[in-house]
Amino acid sequence: MSNTNIDIRMLESVEQLEEVRRLESLIWSEYESIPSSQTLTAIKNGGMMLGAFLENELIGFLYSFPGFKGDKIYLCSHTLGIHPQYRKLGIGEKLKLAQRKESLKKGYDLVTWTYDPLETVNGNLNLHKLGARCSIYVENCYGEMEDGLNQGMSSDRFTVEWWIKEDFVKRPSQYELEGSLLIDIDRDSEEYLVPKEIDLERVSSEGFLFVPVPSDFQTLKKNNPELALSWRMSTRELFTYYFKNGWTVIDLYRRKLDPDLCYYVLKKLNSLSL
Repeated sequence: MSNTNIDIRMLESVEQLEEVRRLESLIWSEYESIPSSQTLTAIKNGGMMLGAFLENELIGFLYSFPGFKGDKIYLCSHTLGIHPQYRKLGIGEKLKLAQRKESLKKGYDLVTWTYDPLETVNGNLNLHKLGARCSIYVENCYGEMEDGLNQGMSSDRFTVEWWIKEDFVKRPSQYELEGSLLIDIDRDSEEYLVPKEIDLERVSSEGFLFVPVPSDFQTLKKNNPELALSWRMSTRELFTYYFKNGWTVIDLYRRKLDPDLCYYVLKKLNSLSL
């Protein structure tokens, strides 16, 4: 199935927002769904709710509300959910591109959101496809979470910045990784990827640096929680340190050579960060 038959609509009525809440409950739980009174108030005051429909069935949504820091006003992209039966169809990307279009109409030039840096499907969409970037790492951003994706692991997050009036940061189609990896990796007896030494001595480097991460963190967490925690701690230390020293994540790189790995691409930029 392609996503060409999927229609993206702006949702504004209580009935539509209740439909979103039912989809939220299906994806996560009723406890975690957002009351329509809250989402209605947000969309009446600079926010938006976008819905993805297939033959008039709501199968995805994207909820955002306005935020500010100092004098800077931006759009906070809070929740993106896709019906489990319709994932891997590019619906998330379609919703985000519609969000960009509607955000520009409302006068925004910046959209922000958070995601777990070890969830590489999200990283591929946010960084590689959309061209967002990140220089903010938040430890245990939402505290201990009990849903299936986050249970048993601290809720560390990247805070992504998507400057929607800008062109992409220039990136090559392929990267040369040799000599620029910030984590040494080994494999254990079961062929799981094991993070070994991390490199904190490259802050004055030029060009690109790379942080390797497992491409399927959820499976790793399920099968080997101790090793998953090791990846969390190693990447937390690296990203926090390099962000504090002026580096920015600009891309997520995948190679056919090693499909069980992805590589975060870091570069020093003239920052527009908040």
